Amino acid sequence: MERIGVVGCGLMGSGIAEIAARAGADVTVIERDADALAQGNARIERSLTRAVTSGKLPEDEANRAFGNLTFGEDFALLGECEMVIEAVAEDEDLKVAVFRKLDETLKDPAAILATNTSSIPIIKLAMVTKRPEQVIGMHFFNPVPVLKLVEVISSLLTSADTAERVHAYASTSLNKRVITSKDRAGFVVNALLIPYLLSAIRMLESGFASAEDIDTGMVVGCAHPLGPLALTDLIGLDTTLAVADSLYEEFKEPHLAPPPLLSRMTQAGLLGRKSGQGFYAYKA
Repeated sequence: MERIGVVGCGLMGSGIAEIAARAGADVTVIERDADALAQGNARIERSLTRAVTSGKLPEDEANRAFGNLTFGEDFALLGECEMVIEAVAEDEDLKVAVFRKLDETLKDPAAILATNTSSIPIIKLAMVTKRPEQVIGMHFFNPVPVLKLVEVISSLLTSADTAERVHAYASTSLNKRVITSKDRAGFVVNALLIPYLLSAIRMLESGFASAEDIDTGMVVGCAHPLGPLALTDLIGLDTTLAVADSLYEEFKEPHLAPPPLLSRMTQAGLLGRKSGQGFYAYKA
C-alpha cells in the first residue's frame, strides 16, 4: 500500500504517520484545525530529529520521510488512499463520526478503514459504513516509532483478505510484530494490562503504599521498565479510564470497574504526562 491516510495527529497519530512515511508511503494526515496540525507536524519533526541525532536514522532518510507527509484539514484529501488509519481520541461518538465520513470519502471500493482504538468494539465502527468487511482494528503502542507491537483485530464481518493485507503491511512494510485478537473489549494487551493498572491505583487510593513504592516494587522487584502508576501517566489517565469503562461495560467484573481516584483525577484534568501532572509531576 503506497497511499496511506491518518486521521488525528496526536501522540499516536503522529507516530503512525511517521512510521508509514519512513516506510515509503505517501501519507496524508488530517486534523481538526490548523493549530492541531501544526502541533502534529512539529511532533513528527522532533521525533525524526531525535532519530537522526541518536544515529538510528540517516539524515537523508529522515528528510525523505518528512517529504512523504501531507497535512490538511479536509477529508477530501484522503479520497485516493488505499488505507486510512483513524487515531482520534478514545471517544466512541467521535470515532463513529470519523468512520461515516471516511466511508463517504474514500473512492476505492477496496480501501481499508482501520482504527487504532484500544477498547471500542470494531463492529460498532464497521456497522456505520457500507464496507464492514474492510473495517479492522490496528492497535499500535506508544511511542509508535519505538514499540514493535501491533494488535490486528478482525470483527465478525472483517474479510480474510482485509486481515491478510493489514497483517502483511504491518509486518513487512512497517516492520512490526503482529498479534491477532478477537473483537472483545481490551483485545489482548489491555485486557491483561488495565486490571493491573487499576489494582495499583486502588492500592494507592487505599493508603496501602505510596506511588513511589508501588512503582519501585514492580520496577526493581519484577524488572518492569515502568511502574504501573508511571505507566498510567504515560498512557494518559483519560485513556485508561475509557478502556476500563469499556472493559467493565462488556464483562461486568468488579475488578474492571474504574477506581474513584482515577475518575476524579480525570475530571480534574490530571491526565499524566500530556497535562504535566498525574500521579507524578512532569516538566513542560
